[in-house]
Parts: sequence; structure tokens; C-alpha cells
Amino acid sequence: MSKDIKAITTYLNTYLTRTGKTGIDPVEANAVLAKAGLLSDSKNSPGKPLRNLLRDGQLPHAFQFDGKGTLWTIPHSNKQTPKTVSTVSMATKVEKSKRAIKSIQASSPDTSQLEKVLMNNKHFKSAWSIDNLVPHNSGLYCIRIADINKLPKPFNTILGDRQHNIIYIGIATESLNRRFLNQELRANGHGTFFRSIGAVLGHRPPKGSLTSKANKCNYKFSPTDEKKIIKWINDNLYVNWVTFSGDFESVETALINKHRPLINIAKNPLALKELSDLRKLCIQIAKEQ
Repeated sequence: MSKDIKAITTYLNTYLTRTGKTGIDPVEANAVLAKAGLLSDSKNSPGKPLRNLLRDGQLPHAFQFDGKGTLWTIPHSNKQTPKTVSTVSMATKVEKSKRAIKSIQASSPDTSQLEKVLMNNKHFKSAWSIDNLVPHNSGLYCIRIADINKLPKPFNTILGDRQHNIIYIGIATESLNRRFLNQELRANGHGTFFRSIGAVLGHRPPKGSLTSKANKCNYKFSPTDEKKIIKWINDNLYVNWVTFSGDFESVETALINKHRPLINIAKNPLALKELSDLRKLCIQIAKEQ
């Protein structure tokens, strides 16, 4: 398909007017354009062709509200957008964010304030963009998926029924960089989330890989499968985190109880038997002689 920017802009304007939406993200927009025959989508990375156009400045009315690495929003081309932010206003935003973070670093945390900062959609960044951003402080993190249909059945259907796109909420009692970034998203040590999402995506650990290990539950995937899982994470997930020091147990329990993320098992009123069974299968395979 040729990339007719004027036709793409006009079609998205019409779509936004018809649906009553104020803006649209690249994944949804690219799917709409592909269906209309205006811009092919990527099977491996939904929304990537349109994101490339956005990064090249082909749709100048689109914006990343919180700067590079955050979610793109494509509004109607005739609407005023906050695509440029003055140095003063940006500095003010940063200072407000710092104050917000400081306000929730307490031994008796204000859960509502913590939740407001952590779960705010505009703060989420693509998983591929955060390697140099995640701090070494303790804190909490949340993981969302851009398109729930990138999950296999029945997980996509189950998440659709929950009417949100939150798949995991976790804590890092010592270092967000080590626990959240390296273990959960980059397979350096294999966090709970990485093992679970790998199993959901159909990957299995090498047979017998746990037989010589002291811990008989922390299975690992092959290096080839790790790379596939990391690529899927980078292509499909958006993340946010907040630094925090305090009562992790109470805050984590409250957030999981309220939001009921798809991949959380512990403390989750809607923990999935399907996920528990997949993890048990992975352990069984890894323990086979």
C-alpha cells in the first residue's frame, strides 16, 4: 500500500468524529487504516508502520504528551494539541511529579495517591524505551498490554471481560532496575511475570533443566525462547513505575484486589486456574529426568 498521508489523516479524522473519540493510539489507528486499505499493519509489531510515520513527523498534529518514549496520541488534525511544551511548563511538570513521588514515600502510604500516580495512563511508556530510565530505588510497577488480542485464547477473552488492559502489578522492595526491568522484562534472573507470560505465550522450559537446581520452581526458558519473549514484551507492553518505600504488602494487596490484573496469581481474587496450570506444567517439564 502507498502511504498517502493526506488520505490517512482524513480517514482518521472521519473515524474519530464517527466514534466520538478525542484521540486514538497507533495500534488501533493502524488496524483501522489497514482495514481501509490505506496502510498495511505489522503482524509481529502492531501499529509499527504508523509509529514510524509518527516518528518521522508525517502526522504533525500527533503528540507524545510526556515526551519521547511515552504513548502516542493521534487527535483530529483540526484540534489544538499539546504537541509542544515550554521548558518552563515541562520543568513544572517534573517538579510536580517529584513532589507526588515524595508524598507517597511513607511508612503509612496514601494508597489513593500512589494509585493515582502509578495507574495514570499518560505516564505509561513502551517497554522497549525504558532500559535507561528505570531507577535503582525500591518501588511498584504496573504492566499493560496495548492490544489484548495479542494474548492467546482464552487469556484475551478473559481480559476483555475485565474491561481493562492491566496484566500485572508488582513490587520491587530493593531495586526497580533489578527486579522490574532486568528480571521481569529482560530475563536476567527470571521474575514471576517473565515466567508466567512466557508460559501464556506457549513457551516451555527445556526438559530436565531444573533437575540439578536447588530451587525446583524457578524454571527458565531457552535463550532462543527468551529472545522471542523479550521481543513480544517490547512490541506489545506499556509500563509505569513509582519509587516507594513503605508497607509494600498492604499497597500491593490493595492494588491487586482492586484492579485484578490478568497475570497476578497471589493476592488476586480472580487468579486464573489456567495460568496456574500452565506454570505447573512448565515446572513438571523442567523437573523431568
